[in-house]
Amino acid sequence: MDRRIRYFIEDYWDIFIGIFSIGFAFFFHHQGDGVMATIFAAIGIASLSLTVAEVADILSERLHEPYGSFVLTFSAVAVEIILLYIILLEVRHSPEVLETVKGGIISAVIVDLNVLLGLAVFLGGLAFTQQQHNKETSSAYSTVLFVSSSALLVPGLLSHTDHGSEVLTQVSHLIAGLLLFFYTIIFIFQTRTHTHFFKATARSRFFRLKRKLAEEEGEIDENDSSDYIFEHLSTAINFIAIFVLIGIIAFGAEIFAGDGVKLAHQYGISAGLAGLVIAIISVSPEIFTAVRAARNDQIQRVVNIAMGASTVSIILTVPILMMLAYYSGINLTLDFNPLQIGALLLTIILVWKTTEEGETNYFEGASHLMFFLAYAIIATYY
Repeated sequence: MDRRIRYFIEDYWDIFIGIFSIGFAFFFHHQGDGVMATIFAAIGIASLSLTVAEVADILSERLHEPYGSFVLTFSAVAVEIILLYIILLEVRHSPEVLETVKGGIISAVIVDLNVLLGLAVFLGGLAFTQQQHNKETSSAYSTVLFVSSSALLVPGLLSHTDHGSEVLTQVSHLIAGLLLFFYTIIFIFQTRTHTHFFKATARSRFFRLKRKLAEEEGEIDENDSSDYIFEHLSTAINFIAIFVLIGIIAFGAEIFAGDGVKLAHQYGISAGLAGLVIAIISVSPEIFTAVRAARNDQIQRVVNIAMGASTVSIILTVPILMMLAYYSGINLTLDFNPLQIGALLLTIILVWKTTEEGETNYFEGASHLMFFLAYAIIATYY
């Protein structure tokens, strides 16, 4: 196969697979085949989410702070929020879906910090033995994650007291507001006063292209540009492209939510396992990017992706979902079960121990993967 054709396929496979998969999902949905519709919708959502992440990465490098970080933040949570909100709307027909949404919120962080970070650190450690990153980054993120996760304990504790559901709802809204305020402080910290804590790294597709050409033709100048079409489109057009892609993802998410909820009920899938599936689908683009970065010895990028996305999943996704639920007339409370909160806090402690010295190796990655597998087993039967 011609080299240019091969590179074209490698650069645009996610767009083609994403659009065709969602098209197939629509077809099977109208044919009444819920299993195939759900599978194809999941593949389409994950594929197009990868494209959204790539375009957002390009935009973030063009824009000055704090706008660059805002674009990355938005892309990190957009698909997760869309998936969880559309599934949340199913609560009107299936009240048990509420627990699936709660499981999805916590699972997104657990997948980010154990699957994404663990797999990337494991593969990067096999390739380079030891990899170094800015330990100030992980230290700052660990503090934020521990504080925000501890805040989520409050509604759960109140659910075991004599207070009624009205108080639980009020407290959940207060905690959501507190998390949103905390996000504002972190946003200023990250983009204004302490930007050196979060140094940027090269774009993944461009880095990959340079590696390929360097291997086949010798070294090339770093100023060479890639043929990736979004690199050459204007900033405004790229923003439009992101919103169009998110719209297509939302269409696929509606099919995934409707048919997926029916399948979960039909086959007796637990809320914990359903939440894990949702989290893996929404986080899959970040997993691909992080693994690629680790194998290119960009472990700083891995830490930024894993811990940054986890932070946003708590302090931004939760308040936005609470607001959407409120305006949709759905009573979403933050009384997570003991397994979810316990696994979340243990994950953050494990991440702190993995990253505190600024060095990682494959054993630490394997530890995260083992922890996730144990949690997945418990969540399946809990």
